[in-house]
Amino acid sequence: MTRTAFSPSLHVADLRLEAPAPAPADAEIPFARLDHADSELLHELLAAVARVAESGAFTLGEEVDAFEREFAAYCGTEHAVGVSSGTDALALALRALGISPGDEVIVPANSFIATAEAVTLAGARPRLVDVDPASHLLTADILAAAITPRTRAVIPVHLYGCTVDLDPLTEVARSHDIAVVEDACQAHGAHYRGRRAGAVADIGCFSFYPTKNLGGWGDGGAVVTSRPELAERVRLLRSHGEQPRYHHHVCGSTARLDALQAAVLRLKLCRLDGWNAERRALAARLRSALAGTGVGLPPKPDPHGDHVYHLFPVFSTARDALRAHLGEGGIATAAHYPVPIHLAEAYRHLRLRRGALPVAERLAQTTCSLPLWPGMRDDQIDRVAAAVASFDSKRRPGWRPTTSS
Repeated sequence: MTRTAFSPSLHVADLRLEAPAPAPADAEIPFARLDHADSELLHELLAAVARVAESGAFTLGEEVDAFEREFAAYCGTEHAVGVSSGTDALALALRALGISPGDEVIVPANSFIATAEAVTLAGARPRLVDVDPASHLLTADILAAAITPRTRAVIPVHLYGCTVDLDPLTEVARSHDIAVVEDACQAHGAHYRGRRAGAVADIGCFSFYPTKNLGGWGDGGAVVTSRPELAERVRLLRSHGEQPRYHHHVCGSTARLDALQAAVLRLKLCRLDGWNAERRALAARLRSALAGTGVGLPPKPDPHGDHVYHLFPVFSTARDALRAHLGEGGIATAAHYPVPIHLAEAYRHLRLRRGALPVAERLAQTTCSLPLWPGMRDDQIDRVAAAVASFDSKRRPGWRPTTSS
């Protein structure tokens, strides 16, 4: 059997990467667009991966160190610690804060289950609460009403890229000696009162899952903070509590960000603000185009906050039928999140029955996320809006949506 000789040098310039032909007007509109669809970006990313491959340094090292410095500077914090996922970022942040068995952590039920899972992984008990019916987020009033003698922390979630009104929430937390952990896993680059999401509270957590506004080529995450003792604790916990080699100070985990992900993220971080600006502009156009249709639009951010539109959710009591209709027209959608955390089998032991958290339950039944991603064309936005309007007409013969510019 003949084997091709292997060369240790990886020459990305030899790869032939051609720009894809423009999609026809009636082509399927994907829910998200990943890096392989942008040939120029892909070529740069492959070169970054080749740099790491040729160095042979795959775990931590200078690539991760450089990304941590650059991401901390971007967020406006003293420290950033790369970890293996957003879930681990949250769990290690809680452990660094000393959250342990017997403690309660307040978590909004309108979130991905990882927000609560992190509490469980830290050995504590998630105290699941409902969200505000207007913003769909955790508020200071909801927090104040949920605090018990066992409450040690709260995790406000900047859901879908829309920032929580943090200052009043943090004031409530401080008055009760409660730590605040920002779940910014969907809000990379968002601002709140001039500060970046993740940099406002005690500690902030990010996910770099490939579909996020800042996404890697696999799982990854980061913890940001300006408290050096918390950063050092997370660094210990992400790698077996080891410092230096074979000196283990605490029981940690294998939760490191790898160098390949760091290289990809460093290159994409330079583009993040531009991509977010494009997301905001596309969202404004989509909002305008959907005016007069039968769907509810995503809440706008607090006047002091921001929205970077990781997702663009709309709301319909006929959500499943709407998704089927859009799918027939070649428009991909998603349902976030169809089972609220408190009704998931994993949290049945909390004994929160249907009806306990009505806003989160209503959102679980009605949320339909529409396509929105950098590079989306105006004609694709218009096609999505027209398909939503045609669903209204199909359900109510003779009804026509109000047109908007």
